[in-house]
Amino acid sequence: MFPQSTRRSLPMALLRARESVMSHFRPMLAAHNVTEQQWRVLRVVDEEGPLDATEVANRASVLAPSLTRIIKTLEDRGFILRRRADDDGRRAVLSVTESGKAFIEAISPEQRRIYQSLEEKYGVERIEKLLDLLEEFVEE
Repeated sequence: MFPQSTRRSLPMALLRARESVMSHFRPMLAAHNVTEQQWRVLRVVDEEGPLDATEVANRASVLAPSLTRIIKTLEDRGFILRRRADDDGRRAVLSVTESGKAFIEAISPEQRRIYQSLEEKYGVERIEKLLDLLEEFVEE
C-alpha cells in the first residue's frame, strides 16, 4: 500500500508523533540544560551500563560522530565516566557517575509527571500497545 499523501505516510506519521511527544519533554530538558541526545545517552548508560560506546550509540539512537561530542559534554559536567576497555584499549566504556545518577534522580519526578499526563490523556493500555507495535518494527 503506497500512501496517497504524507498524512498517511508511516515515516511522516512517526516523525509527527515523535515531535508531539517530545514537545512535552523539551521544556524539562531545556530547564536542566541537557539536550535530547545527551539525555538519551545518560539514560541508556544508567540503565544498561557500563557499556561500550558503540553499543551506547546504537541503544540511544545517536550517530557515532555525535556521540563523541555528547560524551565530552557529559564528561565535562561530571555525569559520565569514560575509560578504556580492559580487553581492547581502542574501545571506550561508559558509566554514569554518582553526580550523573543524582542528576537523573533530580529530573525523575518531573519526567514521571509528564508520563502520567500522557497516560491520563491516551491511557496506559494504548501507550503500551503502541510501544509493543513500535518494538515489532524495530526488531525487523
